[in-house]
Amino acid sequence: MSSISKNGPVFWTAAVGVVVLDVLTKMLAVARLNEHVPREIVGNFVRFTLAYNPGAAFSMSLGENSRYIFGAFAVGALFILWRLYRNSLPGDRLRVLALGLAWGGAAGNLVDRFHRSQGVVDFIDIGIGDVRFWTFNVADSAVTVGALMLAWVLWREDRRTLAIAAAEAAARDEAIG
Repeated sequence: MSSISKNGPVFWTAAVGVVVLDVLTKMLAVARLNEHVPREIVGNFVRFTLAYNPGAAFSMSLGENSRYIFGAFAVGALFILWRLYRNSLPGDRLRVLALGLAWGGAAGNLVDRFHRSQGVVDFIDIGIGDVRFWTFNVADSAVTVGALMLAWVLWREDRRTLAIAAAEAAARDEAIG
């Protein structure tokens, strides 16, 4: 069984699940929230506040063509994440899950970027009083969690590789000396 078929259910369940949840929550946000009017969910700490982001993360903008430029970046990211998934070893579930979450998040925001001329729908608003984090959505959360998981997995792989190399070097030194 190839790594693709073995890892496919984890990757595609995560990716499609994120896209579906992202699209549904954005539809609900647009239908039920008024733009820039906070609705408290957990006191003032968690609010739903509808906002449109025509740029990228943290409202970064490249002018009137931001939608297309960041859309192209997202397509590139989807391709890179898919290639990383295809090169994953069979049974490397945590790495594949991380890639699926990131892929689904990037795809969810890409769908929104081209579906809405106002920009990507953001609505999750976290903070205390006037000190607020950037407003975000399910796709943003999935990209962030996926990227953090992937960084952790890659860090562990690097540490394992270094440990193996050190053990092999010690064995060679012992055999020589």
